[in-house]
Amino acid sequence: MAKSVRDYDIAYLILTSKSGLNAIPIFFMKAALIGSIKFGLRFFLALFCCFYFAGDGWASSGITPGGRDSTKIAANRNINTAFNDIYRQNLLPAFYGNEYGNAVRNLLTADIVPNIVLLNSSKSRFFFVATARVQLRLLSEYHSPVVSPSYMPGATIYTRLNNDDTRPRFLSLGYSHHSNGQEGQTLDSDGDFNRTDGKFTTNFYTLNYYFGTRHATDTIARSRYSFIGLEVHSGLFKLGYSKQLTGKYGFIRTNGSWMYDIMKDSRNQADHYLEHQRLRFDFTYILDKVYDYSIDNWHKRLNFSVKYYYQFGFMENVAFMIGAGYRGQDPYNIFFQDSYSFIDIGVASGVSFDLRKKHHYGE
Repeated sequence: MAKSVRDYDIAYLILTSKSGLNAIPIFFMKAALIGSIKFGLRFFLALFCCFYFAGDGWASSGITPGGRDSTKIAANRNINTAFNDIYRQNLLPAFYGNEYGNAVRNLLTADIVPNIVLLNSSKSRFFFVATARVQLRLLSEYHSPVVSPSYMPGATIYTRLNNDDTRPRFLSLGYSHHSNGQEGQTLDSDGDFNRTDGKFTTNFYTLNYYFGTRHATDTIARSRYSFIGLEVHSGLFKLGYSKQLTGKYGFIRTNGSWMYDIMKDSRNQADHYLEHQRLRFDFTYILDKVYDYSIDNWHKRLNFSVKYYYQFGFMENVAFMIGAGYRGQDPYNIFFQDSYSFIDIGVASGVSFDLRKKHHYGE
């Protein structure tokens, strides 16, 4: 029976071989590349465990920093609950519909964003969510093929910076993998990016600062949230990426968003709002080297979009959506060289479209 080769067996062979000393750097470079995704997931799992047990332990035992009494503990839990609702409202929704203007014509597009909330407790100031995100494009070609999807699993931790849920301030720290699931050569024989079966891989971390306001009653709820943040890709450190992206893709970016929500139940006849409108603006700007484009060449560095959502009271976590924008860099994996204006029409869904009143003012 064949014996499986373990990590320490490989290390032993390297160290005892004649060329072992020369092979050591290569070995560790490959190990770092293969392990980058595992490291990111383990990192966030470790943070999740620390935050969960710390928050749960303090609250359940009644022992809190500073020796706070039971009244303050109850107030703190109410604040944590309110912020958990705010985090949910700011989660990215899924989209199903079509996009017009793309350099490659599509019949259908989908941005599937299943947000899996792993920590949502009044006992902790932290909120943890995992996301198995997948982007799909059904091409307008013979047999309507689905071009290589973008697989973007990741995780995000949120934590509040203040105790005022009417003027919330909070941070998010996120990790995401991005690949197209292909194993072919990244470049074709002409030196161009291989869009048929070329491998595309990157990993990135985000740090965002959120601020906003919200006010809710039985008949109307208004909220406004914004964030500004930094996105850093592991390719900046020569780890976990397709090396052909260097100098062409952009490993440092700034991201931002502005979102306004208004919900109404004019006659106060239900436990949820009967109408919901949302306006959202998002942008991304690449800050480091992208070919020879100057730093102010927004045609190749800037992505932005404006989206309008409308939700009836009978629509459970679903809303109609229409949007438009410009992409200096297509976010769809190896198609990143395309630049174009676009219009989106379809439906959006997710926990951020929760109309229940108790999730907006803690009834």
